Amino acid sequence: MIQEDRIKYLNDESAVKGDYILYWMQSSPRSHYNHALEFALEKSREMDLPLLCFFGLTPDFPEANHRHYQFLVEGLKDTQKSLQEKNIQMVVQNISPEKGALEISKEAALTITDQGYLSIQRQWHQELANNIEVPLIQIESNVVVPLETASPKEEYSAGTLRRKIHKVLEFFMVPLKERKVYKSSMDFDFDSMDISNPGVTLQKLKVDKSVPASIFTGGTSTGIKIFESFLKNKLNHFADLRNNPTENFLSNMSPYLHFGHISPLYLALEVSKRSGVGSDAYLEELIIRRELSMNMVYYNPHYDKFDCLPDWAKKTLLEHRNDPREYEYSLEELENALTHDPYWNAAQKEMVITGKMHGYMRMYWGKKILEWVDDPRKAYDMALYLNDKYEIDGRDPNGFTGVAWCFGKHDRAWKEREIFGKVRYMNDNGLRRKFKIDLYVDKVKNMG
Repeated sequence: MIQEDRIKYLNDESAVKGDYILYWMQSSPRSHYNHALEFALEKSREMDLPLLCFFGLTPDFPEANHRHYQFLVEGLKDTQKSLQEKNIQMVVQNISPEKGALEISKEAALTITDQGYLSIQRQWHQELANNIEVPLIQIESNVVVPLETASPKEEYSAGTLRRKIHKVLEFFMVPLKERKVYKSSMDFDFDSMDISNPGVTLQKLKVDKSVPASIFTGGTSTGIKIFESFLKNKLNHFADLRNNPTENFLSNMSPYLHFGHISPLYLALEVSKRSGVGSDAYLEELIIRRELSMNMVYYNPHYDKFDCLPDWAKKTLLEHRNDPREYEYSLEELENALTHDPYWNAAQKEMVITGKMHGYMRMYWGKKILEWVDDPRKAYDMALYLNDKYEIDGRDPNGFTGVAWCFGKHDRAWKEREIFGKVRYMNDNGLRRKFKIDLYVDKVKNMG
């Protein structure tokens, strides 16, 4: 079932005679549990035309480097193979996505795309909608509850969004039927990049090589295997151990969700088959917390800036910006984990080495940057820079919202103190009290 709430017409053009249906597969490059793909296959059957997929691989996506592109191209290779097995051709071109989509739409009867939430993705869609001469239909497949259905405005907190999502959640928690492919598109002759060897592909793209590939491998098939292992071995303990950085009870799905390699609906349905506090805790993170971040990015034009914070947080932080700091560090010192704090250094090193930092440490990490940098605006920019450079899922609504939370977003005012003002404070005593945190430091040392 593809609910009407997931479907949005981006222009008023009428369908024309064409050689194929085009699916501009940009935000959800997967063949598994993809509402946009299944909608496109429905249209293919209705119009008796083959379905063609297109992905624009631009080498200059903002803040992206070799680490991100390696993961992305590994996923594209996986998806291209699975689509080919269905007799659907996937064309990958080295071109700005909206320009490539416009060119390849010229012989299409209609064009379908998936929804992205960042400003650049929305600009791409708007530019294509303004210039295309066939219908452009957007299908939302990277959230469980469609964004505008969940709320028509930016939400103050998880609590305010949770109530709204739970009112409609059952309606959207339904399996996605896989459609048949009625006509092959494999015989069309399009120039397409050879992505069979991601390393070679990235050399040709000439992407920023400042950060090496992570320990994770991109692709739907890999993501599903990791998730199946999580369900079997970790879900039952997720509620109790997810926040413990000395343990490894996370699902590690965030990179796969970020690149659209795995469906959040698929994850939610699989988890919901299993009862218990682990399942409840996971669904809270996957649906409420994750979709709160989408809500912020979609409705707040300043989502990647200090200005996205609530007024009370901006006011209190700026009032305390000249408070004396026991320690101050430059961006270079932070990037190279050269602080006095062994726990913070371990978190930074984990992110640099693996491409992913434990979620609890990510909160502590951001709070300390606020504490150690002489201006909250500068601290905010530094935290985003480091997050986007090293996290595989950097440049993501979750990342933007995670940094913002460290500075007061989606939180309440606390007792006033130096530097932080009324923003929530975290310290190393809390780490030592809650966890055997030196085990985390040792674990990271063994990684490098």
